[in-house]
Amino acid sequence: MATVRIIVQIVFMILSVIMTIVVLMQEGKNQGLGSLSGTSIDSYWGKNKGRSMEGMLVKITRVLLFLFLAISAVLNIGSFQ
Repeated sequence: MATVRIIVQIVFMILSVIMTIVVLMQEGKNQGLGSLSGTSIDSYWGKNKGRSMEGMLVKITRVLLFLFLAISAVLNIGSFQ
């Protein structure tokens, strides 16, 4: 049982690093200086955000967050035994 716990902890650490990298790859939600130039939010990239790289990163972040929470709950429950 100890080996399974060590494997789950290693997977948890790798997942944490991957999730950090994916979150840092995402763009900020504010427009910054782009709003001063009068660029429209309803551009091609704004309308098709779900199909773009940014949309894919958001979906990956949600999946990684779910896995992170599930594994952390499993590790927490296992510590009470």
